[in-house]
Amino acid sequence: MKHHEHDDAAARLLRAAAAVTGTGAAAAAGLGAWGVVVERRRYRLRTERLRLLPPGSRPLRILHISDLHVWPGQRKVQEFVRSLAELEPDLVVDTGDNLSHPDALPWLLETLRPLFRFPGAYVPGSNCYFAPRPKNPFRYLWRDTSREGRDEAPLLPTQDMHDAFDAAGWTPLINRAARVRVAGLELALSGVDDPHLGYDRHPGFLDPASADLRLGVAHAPYLRTLDRFAEDGAQLVLAGHTHGGQVCLPGGRALVSNCDLEPERCKGLISQQGVPVNISAGLGTSRFAPIRLFCPPEAVLLTLTD
Repeated sequence: MKHHEHDDAAARLLRAAAAVTGTGAAAAAGLGAWGVVVERRRYRLRTERLRLLPPGSRPLRILHISDLHVWPGQRKVQEFVRSLAELEPDLVVDTGDNLSHPDALPWLLETLRPLFRFPGAYVPGSNCYFAPRPKNPFRYLWRDTSREGRDEAPLLPTQDMHDAFDAAGWTPLINRAARVRVAGLELALSGVDDPHLGYDRHPGFLDPASADLRLGVAHAPYLRTLDRFAEDGAQLVLAGHTHGGQVCLPGGRALVSNCDLEPERCKGLISQQGVPVNISAGLGTSRFAPIRLFCPPEAVLLTLTD
């Protein structure tokens, strides 16, 4: 009798464990579906306000976009990005990873077309050079992906994209410094090629003492990159790349940054050596990992004042 009671108890425990496991699996599946179907399309505009300009300056509005990872047919993100032109920014800054498919350039240019009527500047990311390939989408949780499989990756139409940006009047900052006059202000811009690929070479700033603002621009916010901008005298740095962690814990806590920046600082407005750094969580994902969780896609509008 006792043996049968023991068997019955064991069976009940197994059924309870299976029910808990099934509930957990169902919850995980539900979260995954939410991340793929809903959250990765919950585009938002984050706004920031910083006092960085000389006394008496009118406000300067910078629209920061990043990590579009476009592939053909993405109508929701196209509609959102095109709607950003209604903000009438003084300057658009694109911090790279614009493509996720070799045939996506016409779709990207149509997406950005309303923003081309504003002054702009840009730097590339790795997904402006190399297309993503099918692989474990969560490998970045435990390994460095910066030099992974570049030789086998399909090439993207990088030069054609940059030529289109240049033709629209946007300023390339690919290991290059530039001066632009925007909204009555003299801006000294300094940008680097993708630090994630090790392509970065810092050019410093042109005549920094006479500038109303010194702005550093990079795709990936590696610590060496942020520190070098600070040492060169940047007053503000813009970067992307991290996707804000992309798949986060509740509350938006990132598990990884996909670079050497601490995960807890991989999105939003942070400070490095006293210099404000805006890290965009980005607007897209690789087409082979189309999910976001507790980390909605974003564009950022920064208003700089005196």
